[in-house]
Parts: sequence; structure tokens; C-alpha cells
Amino acid sequence: MATKWTGGHSSSILCLNINTEGLVASGAERGQLALWDGGGAPVGQLQFPEAEDVTSVVFSPCHPSGLYAAHGESISLLDARSLKEPVERFHVNEEEINCLSLNETSSFLAAADDSGAIKVLDLANKKVTRSLRHSNICSSVAFRPQRPQSLVSCGLDMQVILWNLQKARPVWTTNLQEGEAEAGSPQSGGQFLNPPLAHSLSVASCGNVFGCGAQDGKVRIFRVTGAKFERELEFQAHSLGVSQVLFLPGSSWLLTGGNDGKVLLWDLSNDIGKQLKSPAKSLQRKKAQAPASTRKDGKLSKVNEPAGVLPKLTIPHGEKVNWLCCAEIKGSRRVLVADQSSSVSVYALPEP
Repeated sequence: MATKWTGGHSSSILCLNINTEGLVASGAERGQLALWDGGGAPVGQLQFPEAEDVTSVVFSPCHPSGLYAAHGESISLLDARSLKEPVERFHVNEEEINCLSLNETSSFLAAADDSGAIKVLDLANKKVTRSLRHSNICSSVAFRPQRPQSLVSCGLDMQVILWNLQKARPVWTTNLQEGEAEAGSPQSGGQFLNPPLAHSLSVASCGNVFGCGAQDGKVRIFRVTGAKFERELEFQAHSLGVSQVLFLPGSSWLLTGGNDGKVLLWDLSNDIGKQLKSPAKSLQRKKAQAPASTRKDGKLSKVNEPAGVLPKLTIPHGEKVNWLCCAEIKGSRRVLVADQSSSVSVYALPEP
């Protein structure tokens, strides 16, 4: 049964984030932004004058009161202790921003937009240091933990890309549709009807494993080895598109949210747990046991798609999921869910 957080918005909530002190930020349609305490009470509200949808919010890992919010083509830096006029404002994207990501040192901010561009801001110098690009809408971008110069992105061009900020070009690219066709999947013929447009990314705490959710209802798990990544696992998660994926901090548990109105919790420890707990040793083993089907250009002729991947927990949320966030509330883990409504739904999670 969900607990509802209400009173912060009057429009659909589009995005969520939480800082190290347990303060939750939510962005909604029509320029609405709200802050919530751990008990679900609104403790701050802001209305951006342009009334453009607030599509992504992210707290600074180094300065918990620093909150970056994307609204339209702009990014505002706000002080969560006093939610008033933006402390700073950046306008570096040409189209609506879909996703923001900060690296762990809070030195770089990446903003992915509808034009396919990812603008990377050097926050110390307050200027764009890199302009990266997809060939279609870039839906998600994420810096890798423990690697402040490395990030991954995905988009509606069905591309998943690994970037290094020292280079202006992709380090490694995989096309999800090509991978499907080569895998000989029973659904390969249907990919043209329901192509794997990539919607969401999440990187595990180790920085070497990340998950991608796509329009075909599948989740794909990738493992980074040096300057490339390989598809480690894929499974059918939802009956409709996967709108959100989220690795829980420090674990091999993955939350997924779908357009089918479900929120699912997956325990991937049997498949990738060793990699998460001991990246270096596992990489050595994986290199020694690398399957012959893995090709150097990032395409796979065979994909590990086990029949036994079942969710550890199924939450029949009932509404299309816009965003997921994990919070520690009163000593236990909760998942916060944003959907088409103006409230945040909160569900208890089992302990790892």
C-alpha cells in the first residue's frame, strides 16, 4: 500500500532526487518545483516564471544544499536552504533538457536534450567544456561513480554510448536494435514495430555496471571493461516501455518502472553480483571467460537472456512511471514514485 505525499504540486510530477541529508526535490509540469522532508511534508516550493516543465533535478554530491533544476532549455542552480531566485542560471542547450547528471566531485554537469546534444558544463569555470551528440533525442545521461571524467548516455536513436571527457567523440557505442537482430531473439521481427528506443540509464555504485531501459519492455545490463562495454544480461521486464531504471546504492538490486504501471525490484546478484562487489577480480575472470560471441565493435551475436529472471518484488502502481528515487526513511528503504499525478507515492522495500 502506497503512502502519498501531497501538497507540493498541482501538476504531474516528472522527476525526483534526494540529497545526502534526506531532503527530496521534485519537479513538475508548468514550472513547479518542491522540496519535501523525510516525512513527506512540503518544506519549500518555487514557481519558475516561464512555466516550462521541470524535467530533471539533481542535488550536488559535495554541497547538499546545491540543487540543479532543468526547466525548458535552461538550468538553474538553487539554494535548498532558501528556495528563492536561482543563484545561477545556465542557458547552453538549444532544446528541452531531458536529464541532468553531476559527477561525484561536482565539477562537471551534463545536460541531455531533445536535439540529441549533451552539453557538459565545467562548473568551476562556468562554461561548456564538451558538446557531445546523439543522432536523435538524448533521453538519459549518467556519470560513472569513481570515474569523474566518464559518462554513459542513451537515446531514441537506440544508441548506448560511453564517453570520456578528454575526448570529444564516443569511446564505445552499441546499437540496441542491431544487437537484438543479431541475437536471433524471437522478438527480432517485432523490433520494427516496437523498437528498443532507450529511455533511462542507471550506473551501479561500482561504476563498472549499468542498466538501460527501453521501449520494447526490456532491461539490458552492460559491463564496462576499460574503453568498451559488453552486454552482460538482458531480460523482459515490462509489458510496455521501461521508463525508469535505478540501481539501489551499494547493491545488485535494480528498480524498474514501466509504462504498464508497474514498479519491479530485481535481484541481479546471481548474474552480476560478484562484479559489483569486487570489480577488479571479476574483470579478470570475465576477460578470461569472455564468450566467443562477443565482437569488438560492440555488437553481440549471442545475448545472455536467462529464462529465470523474475522480480523480487512487484508493485502494481497503476500509473505510468515518470521517475524513481530511493530514500532511507526512518531506518528503512523506500522507493519514491512520480507518475501522471501531482503526488509522490512511497512504497517500502525489503532489506537486502
